[in-house]
Amino acid sequence: MTESKTTPLYETYKKMGARLIDFGGYLLPVQISGIRQEHEAVRERAGLFDVSHMGEFQLEGSGAEAFLQHMVTNDVSRAEPGDAMYTAMCYENGGTVDDLMIYRLSESAFMLVVNAANIKKDFEWLSDHLTGETALEDRSDQIALLALQGPQAKNILQKITAFDLDQIKRFTFREGVALDNVPSLLSRTGYTGEDGFEIYCPWHKASELWQTLLEKGRDEGLIPCGLGARDTLRFEARLPLYGQELSASISPLEAGIGFAVKTNKSADFLGKTALVRQRQEGVRRKVVGIEMIDRAIPRTGYAVYSGEEKIGEVTTGTQSPTLGKNLGLALINVRHAAVGTLVDVDVRGKRKKAEVVKTPFYKSN
Repeated sequence: MTESKTTPLYETYKKMGARLIDFGGYLLPVQISGIRQEHEAVRERAGLFDVSHMGEFQLEGSGAEAFLQHMVTNDVSRAEPGDAMYTAMCYENGGTVDDLMIYRLSESAFMLVVNAANIKKDFEWLSDHLTGETALEDRSDQIALLALQGPQAKNILQKITAFDLDQIKRFTFREGVALDNVPSLLSRTGYTGEDGFEIYCPWHKASELWQTLLEKGRDEGLIPCGLGARDTLRFEARLPLYGQELSASISPLEAGIGFAVKTNKSADFLGKTALVRQRQEGVRRKVVGIEMIDRAIPRTGYAVYSGEEKIGEVTTGTQSPTLGKNLGLALINVRHAAVGTLVDVDVRGKRKKAEVVKTPFYKSN
């Protein structure tokens, strides 16, 4: 059993008395003031997350774009310097290695942001396919990441920088922005369904920046948030979590992120043949939203039935804090995936009725 790693805010969490759990090999808080309070803060005001467990790789060289075009499903050639792009990496059979963000720093340099639990696997996967014109470096232990999310995020962040944040549009970024004298890469992305910014800064400066943001955002109602609210927020916005909606056995098309799969790009990429076939023939199963009709909460791993036929299972489920409904995402046989279809969820040995519904469950105005 390997020892859990810590983020730059570990000592801060200990002082707060936050309950820490292992997530992706890192000790992180599930909640700080309470999942519901933290969730509501992000939806209505603002929340601050420590996301320093995510992995950051630097990729450079004259062959960097061509290499990425071979490794990922999205069309990297469409990204200009200053653009952030969501994509997936696949195995030859179409299963997902990981979903990730690509930041185009220049014509020949990129930053890749990968899921914490997949850092080692992803680095090895990329390294095994690396060509002579590219260099890959794991900078995960040097770069910290804070996510400031919610309707008040821009107003709060603007207090600590002279840079006009309106210049950063959705899915773009700026390097070298001084946040209270801390040089940072700022991107207008997030994982909550709200407007917000992700702040990449030097590892040793993260705690200082965390405290500054909380102080400056106090009047706007900014509070620190943990993993629990991060999960309920991304779930309501129908954003996938690797290991649940995406995995080595679940393709990006089955997971519902087909917008990030450009099978018509000129470059051949790993998994393309399998994904083209899935597009042509249609997927046999897909991730759908379900809403419970009977009184029960669908949980990860619960089996889903149509009559006596098992048609799939729940990938994520909870009581939605925003909507007050018991909702789930489920990977099921496509024959039963139409909105309005009635299904049964096996909740601890008892069948409970649910209905397939449209997603995302929540969309910000």
